[in-house]
Amino acid sequence: MARTVRSRVAAVAVAAAVLLTTGCTLPPFAPNADREATPGGRQPAGAAAWRPCPEVPRELVGRAAPNMAYDCTTVAVPRDWAVAGGPGAAGSPGPTVGASGADTFEIALIRARSSKQTDRIGSLLVNPGGPGGSGVDTAVYLSFGPAFGGLPDEVTRRFDIVGFDPRGVKRSSPVKCISNADLDASFGYDPDPDTAAEFDGLVRLNERIGKACGDKYGDQLRLFSTEQAARDIDAIRSAVGDEKLTYLGYSYGTLLGATYAQLFPRNVRAMVLDGAVDPKQDAVAGSEGQAKGFETAFRNFTEWCAATPGKCPIAPDARAAVTDALAKGRTSPARGADGREATAGWIFFAVVSSLYTETGWQELAKAIKELEGGDPAGVFELADRYADRDSNGEYSNQFDASMTVNCADQEQRPDREQARTLQEQWRQKYPLFGPPLATGLLSCASWPAPADPYPTGRADGSAPILVVGTTGDPATPYEQTQKLADMLGVGRVLTWEGEGHTAYPQTSCVSAAVNAYLVDLTLPPAGKRCPPA
Repeated sequence: MARTVRSRVAAVAVAAAVLLTTGCTLPPFAPNADREATPGGRQPAGAAAWRPCPEVPRELVGRAAPNMAYDCTTVAVPRDWAVAGGPGAAGSPGPTVGASGADTFEIALIRARSSKQTDRIGSLLVNPGGPGGSGVDTAVYLSFGPAFGGLPDEVTRRFDIVGFDPRGVKRSSPVKCISNADLDASFGYDPDPDTAAEFDGLVRLNERIGKACGDKYGDQLRLFSTEQAARDIDAIRSAVGDEKLTYLGYSYGTLLGATYAQLFPRNVRAMVLDGAVDPKQDAVAGSEGQAKGFETAFRNFTEWCAATPGKCPIAPDARAAVTDALAKGRTSPARGADGREATAGWIFFAVVSSLYTETGWQELAKAIKELEGGDPAGVFELADRYADRDSNGEYSNQFDASMTVNCADQEQRPDREQARTLQEQWRQKYPLFGPPLATGLLSCASWPAPADPYPTGRADGSAPILVVGTTGDPATPYEQTQKLADMLGVGRVLTWEGEGHTAYPQTSCVSAAVNAYLVDLTLPPAGKRCPPA
């Protein structure tokens, strides 16, 4: 059980930056306005009607964390805050708890509260990123404490840990418009479709996905934007009874938090943004940054293999082993027990999945070695973990939500000609990851709904915000850390000289600095750097 919980905590903390590659865009989910109101009826704004929900941790990890109690509720928010006037604005109806209707989305919340809590400060709202990651799941995983990779006791003794599924995600009026078959096709597609026919096939797949989402949701797709979700956060803050927000956001969760800080700067008590996204970069710059970051992480993996051959069965040349596996996946893919073929696409996503944490390197090496012998089980396990695909071939709505949010946020959407040109250019600069990141730009090229871009300015009037960056982060490259801090104007950078995506609470140095800020509002010294271990 300990291993299961620890691995899920690690996975949730790094699941933030989903790659929009090989046409596998995150599809939008549509809210179901016909759901019944929560038992107990409509509650006044700002008064969350919590109910015990021990079944949630049982479903996720088989049990509750020691000394933790779990409660759930929903907050009904306007589908379109611009029409409603925004939380706190004149004429705004404000959030309601337990109400639902055609003009609202229901936002699902969970609260994990320690029986050892003393001197309570308030709630710590958490978001794992994605977009498309479940904050409800994240709060559960983080509640298991430091022995399992969760939050330190110093934090759980002072805060309720509150997670929410953003609009469109999992339990919160979920968007679902991509079929399992199209998701299989997307993940299995060649990550570098070099012939005109292969490239055109990928274009058609993206067009089919976009049409399916447009047919189901129409212009409602724009309502799943980051700015709309950031306004939901202020409704959540009010519903849990906090005068000011204390927030922990990973990866895309940093963009969501930064947007909140710009919209409601005076409502921020403390904010930790770990795995920073630069809000000012466009889709092309963001994709190229990830291509560069994953190439660096893959090079670090191959160097580790060469230096520790006893742990790496594909040493001494791990790059050649992976490249050969991809080539074989294009011509004679191995067949798994479920009948799936381990094509180059599935192999590529197995590689991506393993690079989010250094602990995944040994698992990748083992999977590639087994694939050489004709067994793709390890490759499918890694890829399915990334894709959130179960053993029955069913997908969660993680990628539906991710695509919807990303496309709603993008005002400038690269077209097929630009994607094709970048594919050729990036193949030279980033051989393994450049082409997939370039063709991933097709995800929003034919998106059928208008954009709702988020703001990219200062958070004047906000409390200081702690921005945490990891030097070996493949998904949100370290260079973005200072850029986000500078844009907000109130940012203080904390650097972890480690590997993988996101830093807190990986080491005692990082944990001590973040804990002191969350609890006592004490910022680390300017320029603070934490060693790898």
